[in-house]
Amino acid sequence: MKKILLPLASICLALSCTPKTEVGLLIKNATVIDLKSGALLPSRVVLIEGDSIYLTGGDSLLGEFKGRIEIDAESRFLLPGLWDNHVHFGGAEYVDENEQLLPLYLAYGVTAVRDAAGDIPIEVLEWKSEINSGVRLGPRIFTSGPKIEGINSVWPGDLEIGTEEELDRALDSLEKLDVDFVKITDNTLSAELFLSATKKARARGWSVSGHVHPGITLDEISKAGLTTIEHQGYLLRAATAEENRIRDGRFTNTLSASEANKLQFSTINDSVASLNFKKFAEQGTGIVPTLLISYNIAYLDSLDFSKDTIIDYLGPKLKESYQWRIERYAQEDSASRRTRKMQFEASARLLPLALKSGMKIMAGTDAGYLNTFDFPGLAIHRELALMVKYGLSPLQALQASIINGPAYFGLENEYGAIEPGKRASLLLLSQNPLENITNTLSIEAVVVDGKYLSRGELDQILAEIKAWVKEKEAI
Repeated sequence: MKKILLPLASICLALSCTPKTEVGLLIKNATVIDLKSGALLPSRVVLIEGDSIYLTGGDSLLGEFKGRIEIDAESRFLLPGLWDNHVHFGGAEYVDENEQLLPLYLAYGVTAVRDAAGDIPIEVLEWKSEINSGVRLGPRIFTSGPKIEGINSVWPGDLEIGTEEELDRALDSLEKLDVDFVKITDNTLSAELFLSATKKARARGWSVSGHVHPGITLDEISKAGLTTIEHQGYLLRAATAEENRIRDGRFTNTLSASEANKLQFSTINDSVASLNFKKFAEQGTGIVPTLLISYNIAYLDSLDFSKDTIIDYLGPKLKESYQWRIERYAQEDSASRRTRKMQFEASARLLPLALKSGMKIMAGTDAGYLNTFDFPGLAIHRELALMVKYGLSPLQALQASIINGPAYFGLENEYGAIEPGKRASLLLLSQNPLENITNTLSIEAVVVDGKYLSRGELDQILAEIKAWVKEKEAI
């Protein structure tokens, strides 16, 4: 009997088949981590088109869609990429070494960084533009540009002001640079201009981050509109009813540093701290703890960084910039070192109280130049581990990085979850970070703005950076 071969189109018509819709990237068999609830969603399919998540769902989507690239996650854990919400690009004489940090961040699963000022703002803004337009590979950059400071600040690259008129011109220049937020510090800036800068920057629509001037209480700067206090140590001042006395004593030199420290430690009160933190939360002030840098400095005499292979990926001048803190620490006596440890432990244990109060906590590291052994890329993993050590759950630590980071910029609709319409910047892990926060380092792949980077490709990025550093060191 002669076989009759029907055209493929006729077979499809008879079976009611329809062609599959093609997307750029299809990830199947993923265990998606819902960072809002902490739920694990097994056997999920994630469809990505361009730089955004197109659709998510179950295996039924496999009958409707195909990917130009298809990845079987094999039940591994998929979550949005990490945000390091306090980094520094800087060192005008080694801009190229800073440039190498961009792919390094990606290799460690960091898909967004918040640059909190340095002395190479123009280069950082150029990198930001190139990354956003897709011509450079790196994490999304949100930057303050140059920070606001007083005249003859110790930090290079600042916008130095001494009058209200100079403040207005500084803010005008930041508007022209189109920065994402404003950073203010207190090396030589007066208390009056510090408060005024905070108010005026907020009035122009920016979020404002900063240190806390010794002549201003935390409540005063919170009421002025400070969005985030940078560094956990400042919260100690609000953990005692003696803040005004300590502040005034330090400001007028009527208290020595040791006397102020003794007064502070002896009057720390959790009830006072909780009451003040709740007030800050209601006034819209959050905290970026940067536990890691304080921990590194406090325990420099007992920590061993010799086995940290990430040092192979950092340029020679950037590593050299770490030396000043090491030399300063070497000059401190045992009493000063004990005080550093006491200050760190006292401030770090306030973290759960800040969370309970409603203060928004953002995970940031202070990574970059000058900040000793605060390694870009690796630092956020160690910061999250310290947050857990001092009282947060792994989920809360991850939320502080991945949800609260974009929320600072009002970008909740673009980041923080694996949902249709969100940015396709993701992290695929072999181990569950909700069980052990150190599992954030079990990186199998990174997706950055829809581009899939396998473990092999990440290793190749690292190899290229390492070779570049080796060549640089040989010069």
